[in-house]
Amino acid sequence: MEKINLTSGGDFVLLGFSDQPQLEVILFVVVLISYLLTLVGNTAIILVSCLDSKLHTPMYFFLTNLSFLDLCFTTSIAPQLLWNLKGPAKTITYTGCAIQLYVSLSLGSTECVLLTIMAFDRYVAVCRPLSYTSIMHPSFCKGLAGIAWLSGVGNTLIQSTITLRLPRCGHRHLYHFLCEVPAMIKLACIDIHANEVQLFMATLVLLLLPMTLILISYGLIVQAVVKIKSVQAWRKALGTCGSHLLVVSLFFGTSSAIYIQPKRSYGHSQGKFLTLFYTVVTPTLNPLIYTLRNKDVKGALKRLLNRESNF
Repeated sequence: MEKINLTSGGDFVLLGFSDQPQLEVILFVVVLISYLLTLVGNTAIILVSCLDSKLHTPMYFFLTNLSFLDLCFTTSIAPQLLWNLKGPAKTITYTGCAIQLYVSLSLGSTECVLLTIMAFDRYVAVCRPLSYTSIMHPSFCKGLAGIAWLSGVGNTLIQSTITLRLPRCGHRHLYHFLCEVPAMIKLACIDIHANEVQLFMATLVLLLLPMTLILISYGLIVQAVVKIKSVQAWRKALGTCGSHLLVVSLFFGTSSAIYIQPKRSYGHSQGKFLTLFYTVVTPTLNPLIYTLRNKDVKGALKRLLNRESNF
């Protein structure tokens, strides 16, 4: 019975940024503001995309999914992080840690696939404009979105379950601010080589493969636009793809540094700040990027606000 308690029970201690206490107050303010902006920005995009009939297109259907995903992703991390930053208590219950692990990994994996699907949508829009409506019909788009969400659920059911079943022999101090697979497998008191191989394989499928497919999609887009040799075509392609490409760069750029680079290529502090960026800051920037660079969204926001003011 004692062995079971040591390996599967007890609170975890999220050490987070406790080695830099002078930063905790600053980080608390930054995370709080980022989280509030995430809630407001992504909720606004969801409402605008649903209420404005002109935005009932595949691009905004996927953008709505991305905004909802970002809302849930940050919510699975930010409240616990804020609680730990505001005072000396750094604990999280075993159940809370398990829920955070399952939910955040599922949503993070889903975002990798969803961003890839959005790149495919942009490829069809630019390279196959005459066939766009027939290819990206509503049922096909719903099927693609379903694949993204199911892939995330499938990945977390495998990885999170295996991670939580590792014997920890009483180890419960996580050198991180959240329950994440790379940090949690280090608590194991057995050889974790097989777990590292499994994590690497999952990274290949859900991080490197999506990045490759996105690069191929944008390579084909550039190739198609170059053939047209039109400045207007370049501007239209940039307007169509620029926001998505910027979001992809922010998300994959930071997450790949965590999951692809060798373990000793960055220190604990750098790794935590990179994780903080793609889990808290990026979901805040996504709605800003799409509203500031997208005339359709800005136009829809204005129409919605004017409609409300008339009432």
